[in-house]
Amino acid sequence: MSNKSNNSGSNTLMGYFAGAAIIVALLTGVLIYTQLMGNPANFEGGDVVKGHPTNFLGIFHRGGFIVPLLLAVNIIVILVSIERFISMKAAQGKGNTTAFIHAIRNAMGKNDLDGAIAICDKQQGSLANVVRSGLTRYQIVKGNDKLTRDEKKTAIEKELEEATSLELPMLSRNLVVIATCVSIGTLIGLIGTVFGMIRAFAALANAGAPDTAALATGISEALVNTASGIVASTLAVIAYNYFSNRVDSMTHSMDEASYSIVSNFQANHD
Repeated sequence: MSNKSNNSGSNTLMGYFAGAAIIVALLTGVLIYTQLMGNPANFEGGDVVKGHPTNFLGIFHRGGFIVPLLLAVNIIVILVSIERFISMKAAQGKGNTTAFIHAIRNAMGKNDLDGAIAICDKQQGSLANVVRSGLTRYQIVKGNDKLTRDEKKTAIEKELEEATSLELPMLSRNLVVIATCVSIGTLIGLIGTVFGMIRAFAALANAGAPDTAALATGISEALVNTASGIVASTLAVIAYNYFSNRVDSMTHSMDEASYSIVSNFQANHD
C-alpha cells in the first residue's frame, strides 16, 4: 500500500512538472527573443526593424514570431530530459543493476529470503521495489499450507506483475512530451519557413524593382526557422531514444529478476 501511495504521489508531481516546464519554456522563449535576440546592439545603427544583423542573435531574431515557439520546444526538451535523467537515476537504485540481480540470485540459491529482502532495502529503486514485492509474497505463500503449489506460484507471479505495472508508468512518464517535441519541432519550423518564403516571394512580386531588404528578411526568416526546428527535433529524437532504451533495459531487468524468483520457487517445490 505504501509503494502504491508513493507512486501515485510521484506521478502527480511529475504531471505538474510537465505543465510547469511548458509554461516556463514559453515564457523563457519570449524573453530570449525579445530581450536577448532583440537587443538593439545586435543590429546596425541599433535599429531592430531595419538594421542589418551584426551577429547570430540578430540573425535569429529575423526569424519572426515563430522563433519563441521553437526556443520553447528546445527548452522543454532540455528540462524534461533533466527531469527524466534524475528520475531514472533514482529508479535505478544505489548500486549496479547487474550486481544487484546477481546478489539476489545468490541469496535465493541459499534460500535466504530475508537476506534477499535486505539486499532490496539497501539497493532501493524501481527494480528493488518489484523484487521485494515478489519476495515478500514468496514468504507469505511459502508457509501457507492451504494453497496448492500452482496457487502459490500464481500468487507470486501476480504480485510481481502488479509491482511491475506500478513502476513502469513512473519510468516512462513525460516521455510522451519529448516524443511530441520530435514532431512539433519540425512542424513549427516548417510553418516559419512557409511564412518566410511568402514574404520573400512577396518582395519579388513587388511592382517595379524587388524590395531586396524584404527579400533578404523573408529568406532569413525561412532559413532560421528551418534550422531551429531541425535542432529541436534532433535533440528530442536523441533524448527520446536514450530514455526509451533506459526504460527497456530496466524492464528487462525486472523480467529477469521476476523469472529468477519464480524459477527458485518451482525448484524448491518440485
